[in-house]
Amino acid sequence: MTELDAASASNVAPAHDAFAEPVRRVRAGWIAAFASAWLGIWMAQLTPVQLLLPAQIDAELHPEDWIESVVAFGVVSGIAAVFVVVAYPLTGALSDRTASRFGRRRPWIAGGALLFAAALVLLGLQTQLWAIAIAWVLATIGFCVMTAALTATISDQVPVGQRGFVSGWMSAPQAVGIIAGLLLVTTVVTGAAAGYAVVAGALVLLAVPFLFVPDARLDARERARVTARNVVASLWISPRRYPDFGWTLLSRVLVSIGNALGTGLLLYFLMFGLGDPNAEDDLIVLTLVYMVFVIVASLALGRLSDRLGRRRLFVFLAATLQAAAALLLAIAPSLPTAMVAAGLLGLGYGCFLSVDQALATQVLPDPAARGKDLGIMNIATAVPQSIGPLLGALAVAATGSFTPVFLLCAAFTFAGALAVSRVRSVR
Repeated sequence: MTELDAASASNVAPAHDAFAEPVRRVRAGWIAAFASAWLGIWMAQLTPVQLLLPAQIDAELHPEDWIESVVAFGVVSGIAAVFVVVAYPLTGALSDRTASRFGRRRPWIAGGALLFAAALVLLGLQTQLWAIAIAWVLATIGFCVMTAALTATISDQVPVGQRGFVSGWMSAPQAVGIIAGLLLVTTVVTGAAAGYAVVAGALVLLAVPFLFVPDARLDARERARVTARNVVASLWISPRRYPDFGWTLLSRVLVSIGNALGTGLLLYFLMFGLGDPNAEDDLIVLTLVYMVFVIVASLALGRLSDRLGRRRLFVFLAATLQAAAALLLAIAPSLPTAMVAAGLLGLGYGCFLSVDQALATQVLPDPAARGKDLGIMNIATAVPQSIGPLLGALAVAATGSFTPVFLLCAAFTFAGALAVSRVRSVR
C-alpha cells in the first residue's frame, strides 16, 4: 500500500456503505491528490478558452471585422454547451451505477481524462472552423465525464464540516491553472498545436495521483438497474419537491453566466475594447491578479464557512462582489480599472466556487444519486462557460461596444445572489 493509499484508506466507506454520509475527515494526501487533478483540469480547459481557442479561430478566419471572430468563438462555445447538458448528468448517473472493482468514480475519472487529452491534441491540428468545433465538443465531453465523477467524490468521502475547505481546493487550482497554462503556451512552446499538446499532457500527469486514492465499491446487488429509460427519468428533479436544490441550481446558473460574461471575452476586450497593443501580456497580468484573490478567497473563506456553519451569506456576498466588479468595467473601462475589477472578481468568484460547492452537496435529494445530482449542478457551471461568450458576442455585435457585456454580467450575478437567499434548509 502506498503512502497515499494509507493516508486515504480510513476515509473510504466499504462497499455496503457506498451511500452512507461520510463522517471521517479526509487527510492531506487525499486533498493533495484532489487538488492536483483539478489543477490539470483547469489548465486544460481554461487555457484554450482564454487564449488558444479564440486565437486559433481568429487565425483561421482572418476577418475584416473583428466582431466576426468574436461571434465565431461564441458560436463554437454555444455548440459545446448543448453537449454539456447531456454529458454531465448522464455520466454522473452512470458512475452512480458503476460496480467495478476499481470503484464507482475512478473509471470515469480516468476515461474522461484520456478523452479530454486526446481531443485537445486533435484540436491543435485542425485548420477548418467546423473541425475546430467538433474537436472542442469532444474535449468538452471529456471534461464533463472527468469532472462529474470527481466532484461526486466530495459527497462520497468528505464530511459536511470539511466540504467548504476541500471545495476550495477544487476552485483555488483554477487560478493557478489559468496562469500556468498561459505561461506555458506563450513562453515555453510556440504554436497552437504544441500549446494544446502541453496542456493535454499536464492534464493526464496531474490526474494520476487521484487514481490511487481508494474509491468505495458498489455491490452489484445495490446497483440500480441501468436502462436508458431509468437514467433519463432520473435526470428530472422537481423544484417543487426539492426547492432548495432548485434555488441553488438557479443561483449557480446565474452567477456562472455572469462570471463567463466578465471573463470569457477578456482577450477581445483588451485588444479591441481598449486598443491595448500588449493585450496578451496584460491578459497574463490580469490573470495573476485574479489568481491571487481566487486562491485566498476559496481557501480562507471556504474554511471560514465551515467554522461558522454558514453558506448562504458567503454565496450572497460573493455574487454581489462580482456584480460590483462588472459595474466598474462598464462605467470606467480602462486597464487600471480592469486590474481592480480582476481583484474583486477573483475575490467573489473564489468564495463562490468553494462555498457554493459545499452548499450544493447539502441540498442533494438522494444519497444514492450523488453523481447524477452533482452532474446536474455541474451543468450550471459548465454551460454558462460556453453560453456566456455567446451572449457577450451577440451583445458586442449588436452594439459594437463591450459595455453591455459588463452590464449583463452585473445583472446576472446579482440575480444569482437573490436566488441563493431563498434557500432554507442550509444556513
